Amino acid sequence: MVRLRLAVASSSASVDRPVGTHSSGADGIQESVVPTIFIDGEAGTTGLGIRQRLTGLSSVRLLSIPDADRKNPAERQKRMADADLIILCLPDAASREAVALAAALGPDAPRVLDASTAYRIDPDWVFGFPELTAGQADKIRAASHVSNPGCYSTGAIALLRPLVEAGKIAPHTPLTINAISGYSGGGKSMIEAHEAEGGPAFELYALGLAHKHVPEIEIQAGLSRPPVFVPSVGHFRQGMLVSIPLHLDTLPRCPSAVELTEVLAAHYADAPEIAVSSEPLGTLQPEALNDTNRLSLHVFTNEARRHALLVARLDNLGKGASGAAVQNVRLMLGLDG
Repeated sequence: MVRLRLAVASSSASVDRPVGTHSSGADGIQESVVPTIFIDGEAGTTGLGIRQRLTGLSSVRLLSIPDADRKNPAERQKRMADADLIILCLPDAASREAVALAAALGPDAPRVLDASTAYRIDPDWVFGFPELTAGQADKIRAASHVSNPGCYSTGAIALLRPLVEAGKIAPHTPLTINAISGYSGGGKSMIEAHEAEGGPAFELYALGLAHKHVPEIEIQAGLSRPPVFVPSVGHFRQGMLVSIPLHLDTLPRCPSAVELTEVLAAHYADAPEIAVSSEPLGTLQPEALNDTNRLSLHVFTNEARRHALLVARLDNLGKGASGAAVQNVRLMLGLDG
């Protein structure tokens, strides 16, 4: 396998960048190098979604592993050695083990995109939300290790980070985040529970107020105190709403909802898959963006009461999981040009 090296200014001295580069054959003719991807954990919801989205790309080659070898470290490491990029769709502990397997390959170690929560606040990893802030997409392009954002986190961070950066929300502001997701985000057991006859119509969970996405939201949104996060699951397969109520007169310089909308619109002006709206809708449905990588951000207001409501809508399996992963794959492998 041909690997080409590119020096980068990141935590690693260099990374493999086969796409968009060429190697010389025996006759001196320049040949394109097609990158190889191994999805470790492709049998799960996110892994299946990523594979489905990548299958139609002729510019990449996907490696597979027999079901019997899915938990065999030696067989997995063989695929890693043959890959330019590995995508980890595993629980946190298993993901850490997979990262160690890849690192043990030394100079032949592939680049890594991890879909678990294991590395989302690790300073040695790049957070895989290209629209996060100026230059984030370039960091992802150059990175050897990228952590894919969580679904709830994507919505909350997309709403909060621009407003914190602009000084419209202070980092220490006490915030409450409410969210509802389709049941597909809960994995096999939750899917079975909701698709069984008499499955629950709605349920709150993580009532100990310690959901695993809270640290990620706090750090990546630029907050200095953790928000109160109340997630819930509805009786629909996929789709998501993340909402953040605000008392405008408690924010720095008491901004109007129009100002908040303007900040969000300016931040995402060059993000084709993110739309910002202040249209006074009567309702908002969580399933409207299903099967896309789009994200819509809404600002609702009652100016007389100085109240505002920020809402993010996305597909928990799209921009909240596999869609975001493929977006990062395109950046890491130079397929976004």
